[in-house]
Amino acid sequence: MRICLVTPEPGHPLLAAATALLEAGGHRVESLDPGAGLAAPGALADVYLLKARTPRALDLARELEERGAPVLNSAAATALCQDRSRMAELALGAGLPFAGTRTYGSLADWAACAPFAGSPLVVKSRHSRRADLVARVDDAVRLRELARAWPQEPVVVQEFAPNSGWDHKLWAIGDRVFAALRRSELAPGGRGPTRPLAPAELPPGWADLVRRTGEVFSLDVYGVDLIDTGDGVPLIVDVNAFPGIRGQAGAPQALAALALDRAAAAR
Repeated sequence: MRICLVTPEPGHPLLAAATALLEAGGHRVESLDPGAGLAAPGALADVYLLKARTPRALDLARELEERGAPVLNSAAATALCQDRSRMAELALGAGLPFAGTRTYGSLADWAACAPFAGSPLVVKSRHSRRADLVARVDDAVRLRELARAWPQEPVVVQEFAPNSGWDHKLWAIGDRVFAALRRSELAPGGRGPTRPLAPAELPPGWADLVRRTGEVFSLDVYGVDLIDTGDGVPLIVDVNAFPGIRGQAGAPQALAALALDRAAAAR
């Protein structure tokens, strides 16, 4: 099989490990950097793994899809996960336990017309990207600070759900679920270390909820951020297309197997 990685970082640990496994099995692995401005190659690979979220990467993925190539994840699914407003609408419409979400055109406009009411809130950039805005607001002073720093930022606003301060980082590659705990960036002291967590240690039903989320969002390789709101009751706070999934035993093997399965199905 011929597998192509659509990414500027083919040396990413997950991709590099999966590549080594595929090449050891006699398969050909190539990489295509969407930032290089290259057009889709003439001869299509058997499957493409989209580990990039830039506009150029999405355009390239759409071009490949239009030519009949299987792309994991699809351009449409990847783009949807970058828009937290659309993400919430889809999740809530499908009955997933997702945080209630309101959308505003700019943080400054919302802060000016909706004075802080007293209950803690979480404010996030509407468009997910590196170094975007994710902050807890406990009072009007903090809200004004954020409005000055991010005045024109389109945002989503969610009620803060009391929790332990630890995010459950759950990832899926096909049907295989991986897990870890990470100190939340919204907890006192900010983001902290990541702790290993065996999927068997998850509350009942959480792994199935992750898989259901993948079905709703049409994702093949994805992450679901969950918090425990008490007694194992989950709340989804984010969904990510093709996250890093670093340090998870078995993840490279799962990715290599998924790529081969989809390539064989496409043939």
